[in-house]
Amino acid sequence: MTISGAWRRTARGAGLLAQDGSVAASIFAEMSALALRTGAINLGQGFPDEDGPAEVLEAARQAISDGVNQYPPGRGLPVLRGAIARHQHRFYGLSVDPDTEVLVTAGATEALAATILALIEPGDEVVTLEPFYDAYGGLIALGGGIHRTVRLRAPDFQPDPDDLRAAITDRTRLIIVNNPHNPTGTVLPPETLELIVALAHRHDALIVTDEVYEHLTFGVPHLPVAALAGAAERTITISSGGKTFSTTGWKIGWLTAPASLVTAILAVKQFLTYVNGAPFQPAIARGLDLPDSFYTGIAADLEAKRDVLERGLTAAGFAVSRPQGSYFIVADAAPLGYTDGAELCRALPDLAGVVAVPISAFCSAAHRPEFSSLVRFAYCKKVDVLERATAQLAGLVPR
Repeated sequence: MTISGAWRRTARGAGLLAQDGSVAASIFAEMSALALRTGAINLGQGFPDEDGPAEVLEAARQAISDGVNQYPPGRGLPVLRGAIARHQHRFYGLSVDPDTEVLVTAGATEALAATILALIEPGDEVVTLEPFYDAYGGLIALGGGIHRTVRLRAPDFQPDPDDLRAAITDRTRLIIVNNPHNPTGTVLPPETLELIVALAHRHDALIVTDEVYEHLTFGVPHLPVAALAGAAERTITISSGGKTFSTTGWKIGWLTAPASLVTAILAVKQFLTYVNGAPFQPAIARGLDLPDSFYTGIAADLEAKRDVLERGLTAAGFAVSRPQGSYFIVADAAPLGYTDGAELCRALPDLAGVVAVPISAFCSAAHRPEFSSLVRFAYCKKVDVLERATAQLAGLVPR
């Protein structure tokens, strides 16, 4: 039996379609299974191993006890939409109408899916940075779009302005800006964001921002694209509560955009999950209203964890690029004699009892060789876990 449909181009866009037509597991599933099978420390997948703030967890329990267990409104519960609007104004000075310019989604991934599927036609071009979160490639392909990329050049992982100018053209429908960036941890400077806005105006493109690590930056403030002059009218801003409040399993995300764009995206979103997570929505609202000390505290705590892992990787012989944000650090294994990061990651559980993810898994086939020796480690773990991992990595024998 031949199974036809959009699945094939979706898998191909995400880099999961093998030459024989079979669908491979994602690198995250493969590495997590490897960690489970070997008992290795899993620094591959980006989820915390500690619970979020007690106030947020208790708010979810209270909501369940209060009977908030049925379908919420399609746009999200008013309590959460109001909290999102307050958050955008409090941190970035953005005025957002909670009734018409906010949409609650099943995590940031659904917000991305609904946005891309709603706003592109087959043949439209979508520009992303590369390396890129794998969902981008799959969703662009699912919508029939053409994926164009702008490479982030090591070791600082910033895009060349001329590359941006070459990639963004009159054929571009969407520009997806992941900032802070997964997997590299880079934070784009204002001048790069301003160039993207100028190019979006010049070519009448829309900007989609993935800002899930917005509160996890180190020494540099997060600057939303929508806060730049002339950007708000053509920007869809996406974020979620999972990374900020260590509740990745709750899958509560959102987007903010001009009302006409929210309405268009809702027309698609309602046929994806419809709605989700009723008792978790007031809990995330509680989190968004936490005092500034909470937000500075989580960034400082994560920065300290970053430094633990950075020191350990450097001592082990990796060349490390220091991230300015996110959960992740990129290490070059070439100084240790390992030029194939994917091969190293598959061997690392036996070599050092640690799991990581190759950066090549976030790249198109044409550009994988450029990033082949690079490996991503997650540091959103307990300090003692990071210290054990670095002690084990210290025993990695150069090839």
